[in-house]
Amino acid sequence: MKKSAFLFILLSYSIFAFAQDTAYWQQALKYKIDVTLNTKENTIRGTESIVYKNNSPQTLEFIWFHIWPNAYKSENTALFKQLKADTSRSEKLGKYTPGSIEGLAFKVNGKGAVTEPHSNPDYIDVIKVKLPQALKPGESCTITTPFTVKLPSYFSRSGFADGQFMLCQWYPKPAVFDRDGWHEFPYLDMGEFYSEFADFDVNITVPSNYVVAASGTLNTKEEADQYKAVGSRNAKNRSGKPELYQVKSKGATKTLNYTLTHVPDFAWFADKDLVIQYDTAQVAGGKVIDAFTYYHNKPNTLWVNSIDYTNDAVKKYSAWVGTYAYPVVQVVEGPKNNASGGMEYPTITLITSPDAKVESLDAVIAHEVGHNWFMSMLGSNERKHAWQDEGLNTYFQFRYEAEKYKGNSVFGDKIPANIKALPTKDFQATIYNALSNVPMPDAIDKSAEKFSTSDAYSMSSYLKPALWVYILESQVGREKIDKAFQSYFNKWNGKHPQPGDLQKSFEESLGMKLDQYFSLLNKEGDFR
Repeated sequence: MKKSAFLFILLSYSIFAFAQDTAYWQQALKYKIDVTLNTKENTIRGTESIVYKNNSPQTLEFIWFHIWPNAYKSENTALFKQLKADTSRSEKLGKYTPGSIEGLAFKVNGKGAVTEPHSNPDYIDVIKVKLPQALKPGESCTITTPFTVKLPSYFSRSGFADGQFMLCQWYPKPAVFDRDGWHEFPYLDMGEFYSEFADFDVNITVPSNYVVAASGTLNTKEEADQYKAVGSRNAKNRSGKPELYQVKSKGATKTLNYTLTHVPDFAWFADKDLVIQYDTAQVAGGKVIDAFTYYHNKPNTLWVNSIDYTNDAVKKYSAWVGTYAYPVVQVVEGPKNNASGGMEYPTITLITSPDAKVESLDAVIAHEVGHNWFMSMLGSNERKHAWQDEGLNTYFQFRYEAEKYKGNSVFGDKIPANIKALPTKDFQATIYNALSNVPMPDAIDKSAEKFSTSDAYSMSSYLKPALWVYILESQVGREKIDKAFQSYFNKWNGKHPQPGDLQKSFEESLGMKLDQYFSLLNKEGDFR
């Protein structure tokens, strides 16, 4: 079908308008966390203090908390039920070690707080903390608790494997309270997060011989200086054996301090066997940031060029969408023989794809780094509107692959040489035309837990919305679509945009109504 006719049909569907409340507000949090890793027992023990400011127009009598380590506790949780219901994911549940969080003792402004479990018995990773005194609009309170986490074996983002520790979803965390109310959903493998923006000040204690990679800036000077010195030499000298981290601490353990402001989450990773690379990257607007990669010390690894892939991604996304907001970007190689792809957190991402090809490793790094825009800086509700994160990010990932390799992760080695020889614009048009013929029965705007399989989730949350954005690009042009994204980013950076906010921002930038176009988000099947 000719492009013009295709677009006419696509834009002829009935109007679907998202409601929008112009009186925007969001809660504000400040974390102070001290945590110690026990590598023999596979546990962490910590204390947490949260200053919670109620910026809403409502008085709060309680606060829902995510205690996500409990999702790994038994096969009766929402996590396990989802995994067992999807054959493509149930394979993760071979032999595993369960996890949990214990020792919680919440206090609010120093007074003991009563807690209640969620009414849904599957939600043992959600708890209600009743406030001893109601929190009025504009007021703040300080919430504290100790906690001990028994880490699961690594099968869904968090845990331990092969001597490496992945600390994700590891601390008690207030659920988001926004204009739609509370979002106290449980942890799921298929379906990501929605978190309040917060400032973090985190002290991490680990054995002295471990390398730590964490969200934010490492402020422990001796450690930070060594990471940069060793990492810089490894980035410059990529042949032969890499230089490894040398223990400086005189004690059995060391404590490292990390800080990061206005982000929705904090994750960290620790391993004795990590090669460090370090460089700086100058992004759009002239800002210079630190860039680190951490990978396993093994011969002939493609990760020797990982710092280049990381820098390329952060530079490209900064130019396309908006200047990178943070002081550092980091990429970590995850457990060996785990092909789940990657998982992103603010300023840091874990990559678990096999590094069999340069193009595929580069692409997955670009995608996960890209989530710093479509997850962290633009903090949309990933559980309810996964496409607003994954799909918008995939659109830019496909551009990255096309410009750099004349490649595409969906089709891989199946792209004929004559197609790869096309100019980039024509190459992308051909790729998207091929994607339009891939069956995608589910609608795009569908909450993650409602997808029947991970394949269906991937199709409608990653591929179909990338095609959806390309349809608009084909109509208005690349320059205008970039300006529309930049306008969206500038307005909603550091906030929680909903689909209606994206529509309004695009309409203002493009100077056109997009009701019919946005109605396609609810359309099942293909766009024809």
